Amino acid sequence: MITITDKAKEKLVDLRDKEQRDETFFVRVGVAGGGCSGLSYELNFDNNLKTDDKVFEDKGMKIVCDKKSFLYLVGTQLEFSDGLNGKGFVFNNPNASRTCGCGESFSV
Repeated sequence: MITITDKAKEKLVDLRDKEQRDETFFVRVGVAGGGCSGLSYELNFDNNLKTDDKVFEDKGMKIVCDKKSFLYLVGTQLEFSDGLNGKGFVFNNPNASRTCGCGESFSV
């Protein structure tokens, strides 16, 4: 399962509203090759379910991940940080053995 914190949910709802996307849009998380640690996180809004997608719901927010990315993201919690060390979404991924300094890429 992939989960989100309350603060991440608030920020996602706010962004979805600002982008004028209705509630048919869900949060798509994924992994792509690249980044300084080998794999980078992807996060966007989508409203097109694919046949191999894994679908979760946490705190009333629908979260979708493709089957391949799910192998890297199982157990991940998405949170939002707006502290002094930076602002943005953070993937707390228990499967990552190493992450880069910016937190946008990882390796397993």
